[in-house]
Amino acid sequence: MTRALPHKQKTASDTSQFASYYLQRTYFFDVHPPFGKLLFAFAGWLVGYNGDFLFENIGDSYITNKVPYVAYRAMPASMGALTVSVVFMIMWESGYSLPACVLAAGLVLFDNAHIGQTRLILLDATLILFMALSVLSYVRFYKLRHDPFSRKWWKWLLLTGVCLSCVISTKYVGAFTFFSIGVPVAIDLWSLLDINRRQGALSLPEFGKHLAARVTGLIVIPFMLYLFWFQVHFAILNRSGPGDDFMSPEFQETLSDNIMTQQSVSIDYYDAINIRHKDTKVYLHSHPDKYPLRYDDGRISSQGQQVTGYPHNDTNNLWQVIPSTGNIPEENGHRVHVGDVVRLRHLVTDTWLLTHDVASPYYPTNQEFTTVGHDDANGERFNDTLFEIRVDGAKPGTDFKTMSVHFKLVHVSTKVAMWTHTTPLPEWAFKQAEINGNKNALQTSNIWYAEDIPALPKDSDRAKKEPRKVKHVPFLKKYFELQRAMFYHNNALTSSHPYASVPIQWPFLLRGVSFWTDNETRQQIYFLGNPIGWWLASSLLAVFAGVLLADQLSQRRGVDALDKRMFDFFLVLQSKLTHSRRSQPSLQLDRFLLPDLGCSLRSFLHHGSSALPPPLPPGSSRIRPRHRRACRIRLQHRSCRSR
Repeated sequence: MTRALPHKQKTASDTSQFASYYLQRTYFFDVHPPFGKLLFAFAGWLVGYNGDFLFENIGDSYITNKVPYVAYRAMPASMGALTVSVVFMIMWESGYSLPACVLAAGLVLFDNAHIGQTRLILLDATLILFMALSVLSYVRFYKLRHDPFSRKWWKWLLLTGVCLSCVISTKYVGAFTFFSIGVPVAIDLWSLLDINRRQGALSLPEFGKHLAARVTGLIVIPFMLYLFWFQVHFAILNRSGPGDDFMSPEFQETLSDNIMTQQSVSIDYYDAINIRHKDTKVYLHSHPDKYPLRYDDGRISSQGQQVTGYPHNDTNNLWQVIPSTGNIPEENGHRVHVGDVVRLRHLVTDTWLLTHDVASPYYPTNQEFTTVGHDDANGERFNDTLFEIRVDGAKPGTDFKTMSVHFKLVHVSTKVAMWTHTTPLPEWAFKQAEINGNKNALQTSNIWYAEDIPALPKDSDRAKKEPRKVKHVPFLKKYFELQRAMFYHNNALTSSHPYASVPIQWPFLLRGVSFWTDNETRQQIYFLGNPIGWWLASSLLAVFAGVLLADQLSQRRGVDALDKRMFDFFLVLQSKLTHSRRSQPSLQLDRFLLPDLGCSLRSFLHHGSSALPPPLPPGSSRIRPRHRRACRIRLQHRSCRSR
């Protein structure tokens, strides 16, 4: 892998397309925060790149498309080199011997996974560097605990907060770094509250100062810096782009050249429109075929006309908007407004949309959608054909428009909202999508929009395009909307992948990830860690945990399972890892792997690269006098008990 990397001049599993969007100021959507991508955009801007190449296909040539890939890769490569030095400093500042520090740094330096991540245009180099810097800064801060509120104390506290902010501003997995540092901070505060502490008791006002300083430095400032990167993100991306569809119409109106706002047309009563689902992009569709009398699970249907979701444009997608009252004449000029109660007539079959208290094909708790003829629709079934056009947060009386109004079609009588999903119906429905009435009307996946009015004359006044001003939306409103979209789509990443792996496989390197393959030359970049480092780290942690557990069990039974040398060895190591707040490197495994074990999202080996630290070689630890004294006291105590 290391031999192929210097010569690879084609795109791999890179994230540099986002840098191109920044340089072109085109809005995009991604499930990760913007800091790491902004750094790549800054690197491209420094060398004068304009972002013409969008890195859309793996294997495209950098040379042909004149991409400054050397500059792009120089940044993660530099960060990878710095990470080795930072790991050395973490070990050194934690009190380990020089051989232990060199070994830990060497395991990172010669790790294939670290080399692979830092030689490609990926976010992981930024993530891991700032994780390491966060740990180093906190270790330096903790060593100054006996000199509180000094200049150096403040410096390392604030640097810890800044580095933590950069971690979580790169990927949300950085939240576990807050946990790994937050736990020792909480323990430290708890010890400061102790009235019997060796350094003397603190008064409550003094303790309040310590608490306020840590909250400010480790929570408030990191969060403000985190918000700052989103403000930069919104300020740069002011043009319409591929991320528009993920955002609300109100958000899209803040972007210039937005197609949605340019093509938006007011809808009048008796217009025939196409209605499309926002998430799945299927059209509301109907055809003469009927629901089967009995489904596969034995439930009975209404045998009404099928209403389905169809992915292609078709005449069977046309629905005429009819007023619910008869006092609106059938002529042009009567606008449909948000909040109106309307009826929808299917033009091709001349039937009327309704939903009723009959279970849908796939969801027994949801209602079936069907259509009925003119006599039933205007007779005893009239109330079943009434639907409200509901837009959350919209002002009453707002015009109902194509493209720009995302709405829920809520049944007046039963309060269910029209909904669809991705599982296709059986052959009797031609594998089309199911349309049903969702009893959870608040669900965000109930959103639809009117795509166009096919019969609208081109010379209509409504078809004339007028210059539209870009609207302003408060920053926090845009931020919260983007956060909801990011978490929603990130949680939806559950589909299978040939290189996906589960966290329990990561320490053993059971499955890697193919970043790039050239079928002609049979070259490949395959992400896989160095077995020596990864297996050594995992085995040492497992052995250490096993010995400690066995020792605790033997103590309960009054048995000395360890001889003097072994007991001295493990007692010193336990003291260094648990009582001196130097446990951050060894906590990486728990803080990342354990949450992922209970997570249903799709995961890969590179997600665990920050979870597997270089092992802390216990045999080369520097034993300080206080540790030796503690060992002797514990050993004497156990010897007395055994007698």
